[in-house]
This record gives sequence, structure tokens and C-alpha cells, in this order.
Amino acid sequence: MQQHQVTNVLFICSRNQWRSPTGEQVWKNHPALAVKSAGTSTKAHRRVNANTIQWADVIFVMEQKHKNRLKAQFYKLLIHKDIQVLDIPDEYQYMDKDLVILIKQHVSSYLALT
Repeated sequence: MQQHQVTNVLFICSRNQWRSPTGEQVWKNHPALAVKSAGTSTKAHRRVNANTIQWADVIFVMEQKHKNRLKAQFYKLLIHKDIQVLDIPDEYQYMDKDLVILIKQHVSSYLALT
């Protein structure tokens, strides 16, 4: 039996309430991916930590400010990490159909997934 390489994908927004959990939900059943989500805020449902950073192969942040916050807090852990800024503003609810489309387009394009 052939082993397939799974890519660990981490979605990050501020409060891990709408955007990053949507990313996790959209991609969680893809066979080539293991997916988690977290937030940068102290009020996040799941706060990003060193373990989640180390686990991730690719980190998708919703906005540049999230990347900046990660770099400020986890600089050494991020030196060789692939961080992609999706440029998705905080104007969507959880699983908003337009948000789902944006996340599917960006992630499938970047990771060359179908």
C-alpha cells in the first residue's frame, strides 16, 4: 500500500470565530490535508500556540496583521514556515457562501488541489 504525504494546514484569523473555522470546516475532509484553525487574539476560541505553529506545513492567515502578530510572537518558529496571506477581511460570518468560495479558490490554487 502506498503512503500519501499529508499536508498540515493551519488557518489563522483574530478570534477563531468565523474565518479560520470556516477554512478548517471547508478543508477538513480532504484526503491530502490535515487541518486546524486558531486565532491570534487573547479572546480567540482556540489561540495559536507554539505547538500548532510547529505542526503546520502551511499557514494561511486571513490578513497581513495576522502574519505580523505571528511573527512578533513566534519569530524563531516561523523562519522556515510557509505563510500565505489570503487578504480576506473580517466581514463574513461562519460558513458564509462567499467566504467559502474565497477560501476554496485561494487554498486549492496555492496547494494545487482539486
